[in-house]
Amino acid sequence: MSIVRVHSLSVSLDGFATGEGQSLEAPFGHAGTRLLEWALGTRTFQGNIHGGTGGSRGVDEAYASTWTENVGAEIMGRNKFGPQRGPWTDEEWKGWWGDDPVFRVPVFVLTHHPRPPIELGGGTTFHFLDATPDEALEAARAAAGGKDVRIGGGPTTVRSFLEADLVDHMHVALVPIVLGRGVRLWDGLEGLEERFAIEAVSSPSGATHLTFERRPRADA
Repeated sequence: MSIVRVHSLSVSLDGFATGEGQSLEAPFGHAGTRLLEWALGTRTFQGNIHGGTGGSRGVDEAYASTWTENVGAEIMGRNKFGPQRGPWTDEEWKGWWGDDPVFRVPVFVLTHHPRPPIELGGGTTFHFLDATPDEALEAARAAAGGKDVRIGGGPTTVRSFLEADLVDHMHVALVPIVLGRGVRLWDGLEGLEERFAIEAVSSPSGATHLTFERRPRADA
């Protein structure tokens, strides 16, 4: 059965999932790579994502490795595609992800400024939608071929799907840093824990991996 998943979403101790001041050179703003340190050395990040060899096989890898399992489509916010705001000023630029993006599935980018799809290598095609979470999920499920749909981020997009009660599984890596500013994940989600069974596993990297599994709905 197809489910909706969030994976490897890194959040600081004070609740920020990205820093302030995003730019072409700084995708996570002033946070830099600090939110991702737990993942950078894993086998999945070194090999499966960046085509290298080696990498750790410990607790962090056990969580990172589930990122691609049975995923047929992804939904992301526009700021994960690139730092442009407002109307597109350069449609020749194809995003941060290069000619062979790591996704290798159809990707639906939420934006108030739709544009023609971009087909790239490895099976990744970016589709640009001005849609609600429910509408975007309907499109993604149609493209996923019965597989799961991953909500890729950033935090505003993940929060909108949580607010709409559309997430079945979520993995959050709680990272032991304090950012102080940026975009928070948890705002407006009071009582979220009541919807999920939550487990926590600590890692030698300092990250705490939180797994949220959706409890059965009352109307199920």
